[in-house]
Parts: sequence; structure tokens; C-alpha cells
Amino acid sequence: MLNSSERYGGLAKVFHWLTALAIVGMFPFAWWMTELKIGPQMFQMYGLHKSVGILVLTVTVFRLGWRLLNPKPRFLGGPTWQRWASEAVHIGLYTCLIALPVIGLLHSNAANFPVSVFGLVTMPQLIVPDRDLVEPLQEAHEIVGIMLLVLLGLHVAGALKHHFFDKDATLRRMLPFAAVTASAAREHDDAD
Repeated sequence: MLNSSERYGGLAKVFHWLTALAIVGMFPFAWWMTELKIGPQMFQMYGLHKSVGILVLTVTVFRLGWRLLNPKPRFLGGPTWQRWASEAVHIGLYTCLIALPVIGLLHSNAANFPVSVFGLVTMPQLIVPDRDLVEPLQEAHEIVGIMLLVLLGLHVAGALKHHFFDKDATLRRMLPFAAVTASAAREHDDAD
């Protein structure tokens, strides 16, 4: 479960891939739901979007806590600027993963729509309803969403660069079954 200097542990992988699945699902869903006509289905879909957003925020907070308690593996080679770029992208990703749901929650508060998380708990009002804040918060939510997509693209491009061009283990050590795959490959090589 713990990270080592060479690989990510199971919990870090679970946090990473839960977040990735949520983000990959949320963007097309968000674009689709904005086209819905006002009615029960639209309110249900917005409620689901908000619930998943709060779930992403929760996972991100736990993920950051885990990262502080359990340092990540060492950076695998490359010039210093690449390490800085990697750190900048990760900081940007974490910032967006926190800011996006918080801004969404503030937007709902400003519009006087309570946020219920899967019908289990209602989030507290962080601000009083204010119609003048609705549009700026909606725009901020969209801008941070676009920033998250750009950073996600850079993150994926960096991982693919490490895998296909640098041919190092950066990508493999975050794959869910990388340890099993690496072990099976070693056993296959030993059998030859």
C-alpha cells in the first residue's frame, strides 16, 4: 500500500485512478447536461454532477494528505526543467481539483440551490444567495475546468513521453497492475 522510492503504492494508485475516471466522465457529462431543458431530468443530472464533484474534492483532499505522509517515488531522469515542469503541472492539477468543486459549490450557494451529495448529506451554505455572483462564479467554474483539461493533457503527454521516448518506468509504476505485470515479465524472461 505504501510508496517506495521506485513505485507508487496501492493507495496512491487507487486515488489517482478514481480521480482520473471521475474527470474523464465529468467533462462529457457536464457538456451534455448543459444542453438539457429545464425539468426534473436536468435537476437530477446537475445533482449527480455536484455529487461527483464533491466526491472528487474529498478524494483529492485525502490524496494530498496521503502524499504528504507518504512521499512519492523519485523522479526518473531528465533535465531539471522537466522535474520543475512535472511539479508545476501536478500543483496545477491539485489546485484545479480543489478549486473546481469549491467554485461549483459557491455557484450553487449564490444561486440558492442546496448541494446534496447523493441524497445522503447536504453541504453547508458557504455564502449567502447572491444573484450578482452567479454568472461570475459560473464563468470561473468553466475557466478552471478548461485549465484542468489543459493540465490533464500535459500530464498525459508527459507520461506518454516517458513511456515511449524515454523508455523509463514513470508510467508503468502508476498503472494499477504494474507490479503484477512486471513480475510476470520477469518470470517470462527467466523462463527463456
